[in-house]
Amino acid sequence: MTTTKKTFPIKGMHCASCVTLLEGALRDVPGVDTVTVNLATEKATVAYDPARVSDATLQSAVASVGYQAMITDELGHEDAERARKKRELAGLRLRAIVSLVLGAGIVWGSFPWLMNTAPRILQNFWFQFALAVPVQFWAGWQFYRATWSSLRHRSANMDTLVTIGTSVAFIYSVVMTAAPSVVERLGIMPEPYFDVSTVIIGLILLGRYFEARAKAGTSEAIRTLLGLQAKTARVVRDGNEVDVPLEAVVIGDTVRVRPGEKVPVDGVILEGSSAIDESMVTGESIPAEKGKGDTVIGATVNTNGSFTFRATKVGSETMLAQIVKLVQEAQGSKAPIQRLADTVSSYFVPVVLMLAIATFAVWYIVGPEPSLPFAILNAVAVLIIACPCAMGLATPTAIMVGTGLGAQHGVLIKDAEALEIAHTVSAVMFDKTGTLTEGKPQVTRVIAREGHTEADVLAVEYALERSSSHPVAAAIVAEAQRRGLATPAEPESFEAVPGFGVQGVLHGKRVFAGTERLMQERGVDVAPMRDAIDGLLESGSAVTIVAVEGRMIGAIGVADAVKPSAKRAVTQLLRRGIEVVMITGDHERVARTVAHALGITRFEAQVLPDQKASHVIALQKEGKKVAMVGDGINDAPALAAADIGIAMASGTDVAIEAADITLVNKDLGAVVTALLLSRRTLRTIRMNLVWAFGYNIILIPVAMGALYPVWGILLNPVLASGAMAFSSISVVLNSLLLKRWRVVG
Repeated sequence: MTTTKKTFPIKGMHCASCVTLLEGALRDVPGVDTVTVNLATEKATVAYDPARVSDATLQSAVASVGYQAMITDELGHEDAERARKKRELAGLRLRAIVSLVLGAGIVWGSFPWLMNTAPRILQNFWFQFALAVPVQFWAGWQFYRATWSSLRHRSANMDTLVTIGTSVAFIYSVVMTAAPSVVERLGIMPEPYFDVSTVIIGLILLGRYFEARAKAGTSEAIRTLLGLQAKTARVVRDGNEVDVPLEAVVIGDTVRVRPGEKVPVDGVILEGSSAIDESMVTGESIPAEKGKGDTVIGATVNTNGSFTFRATKVGSETMLAQIVKLVQEAQGSKAPIQRLADTVSSYFVPVVLMLAIATFAVWYIVGPEPSLPFAILNAVAVLIIACPCAMGLATPTAIMVGTGLGAQHGVLIKDAEALEIAHTVSAVMFDKTGTLTEGKPQVTRVIAREGHTEADVLAVEYALERSSSHPVAAAIVAEAQRRGLATPAEPESFEAVPGFGVQGVLHGKRVFAGTERLMQERGVDVAPMRDAIDGLLESGSAVTIVAVEGRMIGAIGVADAVKPSAKRAVTQLLRRGIEVVMITGDHERVARTVAHALGITRFEAQVLPDQKASHVIALQKEGKKVAMVGDGINDAPALAAADIGIAMASGTDVAIEAADITLVNKDLGAVVTALLLSRRTLRTIRMNLVWAFGYNIILIPVAMGALYPVWGILLNPVLASGAMAFSSISVVLNSLLLKRWRVVG
């Protein structure tokens, strides 16, 4: 089955109960595989079979539970979504201001001590009713609409609590206003509570307004990334250079970039050279020197020279688009720690409703006379103080900020689960070639056996390896070409021996090139050149032995420079108590030389590609949580076996699917950044959850009147609404503090 993944905004979400309702509705659609609904982003991510599920099907499922799915494939939909949210924010602000202004007038005319200073008209119950009606049924209409939708589907959410609480206070006040004499005969002083219903609605709307503004800050990483791209490109067409919109660039176009301009799309330089600032995408601060044949990345800045390049990736295929997609998917995913909040939230509203009923009953039976107002106000306080929103926002807001912050540091985190698990890592296993080293080996020395020349040795290897993409083979071919060796004839036969080398038939002779183990298996005696081989190994060079017709004719030493950032990264990991292991297919002496230079005491050498995963598993059996750092392609089995797979991306080939975390830049310090960012994000999530759960555990009993028997303290519903709004805002603001986090070396 072919699975398609789609992320789209959902209109009308307000609390964690909305998440549970929407996930259930989408999960019930035949053909849907997985569903994640994120309260912080107000988006759903759905993986489904496109043959069975259409956009209309998803929209219908969302509409069936009272929400609206904003699905679109149009270019610029992010801009449209931001415009829609901006309009909603403005509407929310207007409703909040109107509600609070009208509510303030009612409070002035009805609150003890204040009412004596108010104009007589504000003290009139019918005038208070007239002020309360627009608040209850215009500003508060969204609560009624959401409540009706949820009740139609036999569920309840935060809006249900607000609707019941404010409606009870409003209806009670209407009765007090319309039939005061009847109420007096029942022994109840006719005092309406229009101030309670209006101010509660105003404060909740104000809280949602500030919450929405704060949540918009958690999405800043996406906006920043999207803002990096150029708006136009100078394309060479029919011999003329013309400026076209970015969307009009197609693969194969020749594009001109002048000094100070942004590179519009990904490509390969055809003519010219320059230093390109790639810091906005890769995080590397030093501009990279680029010339003919080098790759360029869209959204990077050309600092000085002018050049033309051929567009190789445009639109959604560019590196920037892949990064944006990855960050969006990561921000929409759920961490395992969120399951607790989701489980509690699914039971939260029904439990609160039962507690409110119990509060009303107890106060009505044993409360002081007149007991009815006490019972109503305390029940309303319980309904209003309860806040599943804070629980629903605790994890996703921190995840949004954490993954966005990672992207700014060149660390692309695949999902929230990876971000959570990364903080538990106790051992990091590095592949050597291309990870700890530059991945661009160079020939250090060619040694020929007596009776042969260095050119003879290189010529055999040149013929066998000139079509290979292996780094060592590429280095040897480059050396042969540098020495001016003629292009050799194709071998009559050729076979790669994974992990060992190559073999074939050249000019009718059987030839071998590779490791000492390959020579041993093929019966080639290397003793005559033992000292020369050992000398190359001791110097840190990998050795390729060349043999013709079972006789060794020479050896080639190839060395790969260690990355400047490797030593620093290893030191930082060891200082934090994280074990560092190096794994390589190279000879043990080469591995020991590199490991010693980096301060690594544990390494595994002469490991074949298909054996790397077993070494990861062996480390896990020691009780360690293992992060494997490799190139994302050759190390795929080991990356998959590790608790966290970290892939090193190169050029424009972002290995998004190869690992849990992808490092865009070559700086291995990003490995440390990823682990420390995970720790800091999890700390923020725990703080959020403690606040969210603690708030409800402490204040719901207070609202029920638990402090009244001892200290005579009751929680006014107006204060309850303010506290409820503050709880959600505080969680979001705490998550935003993550933006101030800095990596400490």
